[in-house]
Amino acid sequence: MNIIEAIENRRSIRTFKPDPIPDGILEKIIKTAGRSPSYTNTQPWEIAVVRGKTRDDLSRNLYNAASSDTPITPDIPKPSTWPEELDRRSKEHGERRFKVLGIERDDAVKRKDLRLQNFKFYGAPAVLFIFIDKGLSEWSVMDIGMFAQSIMITALEYGLGTCPQAVLTNYPRIVKRHLNIPESKRLALGISIGYPDNEALINSYRSARVEIEKFTSWY
Repeated sequence: MNIIEAIENRRSIRTFKPDPIPDGILEKIIKTAGRSPSYTNTQPWEIAVVRGKTRDDLSRNLYNAASSDTPITPDIPKPSTWPEELDRRSKEHGERRFKVLGIERDDAVKRKDLRLQNFKFYGAPAVLFIFIDKGLSEWSVMDIGMFAQSIMITALEYGLGTCPQAVLTNYPRIVKRHLNIPESKRLALGISIGYPDNEALINSYRSARVEIEKFTSWY
């Protein structure tokens, strides 16, 4: 798969097979992502690879917190509002995804259950948590985005799928406690990773993309 194919074919996977990922493959993916660009080559990312019992215990604790509607305390604040056009895109994206699964707008129970699947990592055998030092600026957060994209694109080379999950940052204290991460670090992103279950209905969904004319100006 060439680079353009990888970028065009990447999508968020929301049902994974339980098959474990060989450590050597995960190491190659992370090593490759380590070549990502960063502000003055600072390479501010720190990553935790979580599998096995640690994964299961952490999943259970995050699920319990979310299912009981425990107030969230993300290290990086979630946006409270969006500009009108972006808000429309977000809502349309959610509605289209629910429609694929046959979930009605007013079915609060099924919608909550779908949201809670995040905390089961959609069945992925591994999850990657990316951290950043609290003293770093927004420029370093941009670096984390490029590092995460590199992970997701490289994973395709090995037949793996990924799902970047901002929701996994809702309860950073739980994550840090399980992984012995100091409070001097901010939890920036979680990425579930594994072999996609291509038979799962949710994985047939493809998000819409804005036409180039909408976001490009030529001079």
